[in-house]
Amino acid sequence: MGLPMVAHRLRRDLGDAAVITDPVARRTYECVGLTPYRCTPGLVVWPEDAEGVQAAVLACREAGVPFVARGSGTGPSGGALAEAKGALPGTDVGLPQADRALPEADGVVIVTGRMRRIIEVDLPNRRAVVEPGVLNLAVSDTVGPTGYFYAPDQSSQRMRSIGGNVAENSGGPHCVKYGFTTQHVSGLEVCTPDGDLVRLGVGKAVRSPGYDLTGVFIGSEGTLGIATKIVVKLLRAPESVRTILAAFDSIDRAGAAASAITTAGVQPAAAEIMDTLAIRAAEAVVDRGYPAGTRAVLIVELDGPAVEVEAETAALTALFAGALALRTADDPAGRAAIWKGHETAVGRIRRDHPVGSISGESGVGDHTSAKLPSMFSVDDLATTQDDLATMQLVRRAFDPGNRANPGKVFPTPRLCGERSPAALAPCRTGERIRGAG
Repeated sequence: MGLPMVAHRLRRDLGDAAVITDPVARRTYECVGLTPYRCTPGLVVWPEDAEGVQAAVLACREAGVPFVARGSGTGPSGGALAEAKGALPGTDVGLPQADRALPEADGVVIVTGRMRRIIEVDLPNRRAVVEPGVLNLAVSDTVGPTGYFYAPDQSSQRMRSIGGNVAENSGGPHCVKYGFTTQHVSGLEVCTPDGDLVRLGVGKAVRSPGYDLTGVFIGSEGTLGIATKIVVKLLRAPESVRTILAAFDSIDRAGAAASAITTAGVQPAAAEIMDTLAIRAAEAVVDRGYPAGTRAVLIVELDGPAVEVEAETAALTALFAGALALRTADDPAGRAAIWKGHETAVGRIRRDHPVGSISGESGVGDHTSAKLPSMFSVDDLATTQDDLATMQLVRRAFDPGNRANPGKVFPTPRLCGERSPAALAPCRTGERIRGAG
């Protein structure tokens, strides 16, 4: 069948505007937040609802074509890139852009950016049902007038989609108090790699019996399917929010101040340290006005009852007595201005220095998959192989055909050129997961 027939079928089912085959137009989707890694997809599809995603996945299944979901395209791990033919994308990142090869893919990129409906808001149960293309900030903006908000990844809510957060199990600075995405999602509708629409989790209920398949799916980076509807938890908005920036003359002083916060019994809503490299990256884009001699910046956000925030501010002011400068902001614009320096630095560093470690915030994708073995049983190679093989078996239970975002998360080759037949063999038909309550 191949990509031409997939394109023909999806034009028939979804309309011409939903299918992109033009080579120049496809280049728009050749990279994500990790810009040095590039791969032009063979086909791009823009479904408008769950049934459109299902149609695209079914067409890929029948054609034997791999697919990858893409949200806002801000992910820094390269996880939403189509798998390249031949050399992996990013292998020539040391070359000037004009001299780099531009890998292409046989696969399909399924973009969820048009799926931006907030389907339901249920305040008595503190839940909202949204589509994957909905931005984090859109949920908070919708429920904010009623005194609620959506907690995850607050510092970049205006550009991150909830579908992408689900795929990566995103955290961000506010995971200090509020945790990761998995703590704020109670149910999913997903399109499996076989094209079935199934529900995972409890939806609006409080507890779920049996296996936590919602938890398994969140953070799987598109290797187990595509989330088409997400049930998110809503929290009561805090009475007061204050962001504090402290500039220090050394990273050691900033680190000591950060440690002292916990010792003092203060629970920040968010905390981040910027070192000299991050400060230079931020100020290369725009002057943040850090005082001369600044070598590290500590950003702390407090929230809760107003009297509590005032008491915690007084405690932090005493702890930060050795800082070169101290700034506070209570209004949304002022808080955003403080966080802007951090966001700018992170983006600049990821662009200029695409070498990272595995984290709960950015996923594994293609960029850091080679580091995965070091996260498990470092001193025992046999146990590491067993750990990775077990994870592969979970993936194969959902995707026996290896069509959903292949080549991501797990290192290829696995370990020193070795591949485990048990981990890579397709599951028997009776072992496939078809759905869960």
